[in-house]
Amino acid sequence: MKALIIGSGVTGPVTALALRKAGIESEVFEAYQTSPDDVGGWLMIAPNGVNALGVVGLAEPVRGIGRPNRRMVMTDGRGKRFAAIDELDDNNPSQLVLRPDLYRVLAGRAAAAGIKIHHGRRLVDATETADGVTAHFADGSSVTGDILIGADGVHSAVRKLIDPNAPAPRYTGLLGFGGQVPGNDLGLGRDEFYFAQGKRGFLGYSLTEDGDTGWFTNVPSAEPIAGPEARRIGAAEWLRRMRELYGDDHPAREILAAATPDTMLVLGAMHIMPSAPRWHTDRMVIVGDAAHVPSNSTGQGASMSIESAVELARCLRDLPVPQAFAVFEKLRRPRVEKVAEYGERNNQDKVNGRISQAVTSVLAPVAMKLFMKPEKMFGWLHRYEIDWDAEVIA
Repeated sequence: MKALIIGSGVTGPVTALALRKAGIESEVFEAYQTSPDDVGGWLMIAPNGVNALGVVGLAEPVRGIGRPNRRMVMTDGRGKRFAAIDELDDNNPSQLVLRPDLYRVLAGRAAAAGIKIHHGRRLVDATETADGVTAHFADGSSVTGDILIGADGVHSAVRKLIDPNAPAPRYTGLLGFGGQVPGNDLGLGRDEFYFAQGKRGFLGYSLTEDGDTGWFTNVPSAEPIAGPEARRIGAAEWLRRMRELYGDDHPAREILAAATPDTMLVLGAMHIMPSAPRWHTDRMVIVGDAAHVPSNSTGQGASMSIESAVELARCLRDLPVPQAFAVFEKLRRPRVEKVAEYGERNNQDKVNGRISQAVTSVLAPVAMKLFMKPEKMFGWLHRYEIDWDAEVIA
């Protein structure tokens, strides 16, 4: 079997490596002319994502470029620490990685395995036959394989080919920004990640591997502003607005005062992709963000995609097409939709401001002791492992 994989972000190379482990050859086709190894900020790979990377021999390389996170700390807008949640497994903490570093590791491992990644090949159409599929690209070229896998992200072309009526990505009501400021003036712990709920907004921050203070925020906005448009407005203007928004909050006030436009990332409108109604045809299937995009507030976007890539390879190893696609969807849909619901609740808290600063700081410590046990909150999510050696049965 030969697989054609569309998209070479995170999901594409992991899918190719998992297929190689399953004995299936593949080639990756990327729309952009160059590798995205100099674009993007920080992302979190949760323990379940690290577990899935371990199946294809990537856990240790990713730990090598990551900064472990062993504790999540909640603070209010006065800087008061009111809750702390330790990672469930100290030997397998979440990893904070730079997206460009992750791209380089994944692409490098794929190249070492002999997997070809073609750039400048934007998919425009695909035609299926009883025993194969042909991908057609914007440059006029085409290539034929046994199956086609859409790992082409939230704005997936493959998803639209499978289902022209598939829903579009949905705006969360939040705009994304991030950056870093030099030094550690706040005295942050090296393996801790902090979340501050201020009077009018939310800010996350932590130490980077180099000892600087990295930060990100989701700013509520009634109207979606796409990344290119937000960047045209300019980082300096957004920084001015955020300083006004967080004027009374600690440590947002101090972090944003030290921030400069040239060290900022302006991401624009944040979207989720409700689990697509159709994941496959007889010869085409979508995986990762093309099929499901949980809110970034879950910290599970990359991890869910990595899990799905490995699970798809297991199914193709043990079952014929298209049965493998149907079983893959049956195995993955309940989990990714549960994660999406979890993210929706988090987003509503940020957008609506339901949990005020005062109520949060008073009630959260009590809730942590009585109800919000880490194992109950995250055990189902972070301890998840894919049994690669188990046979997939229809």
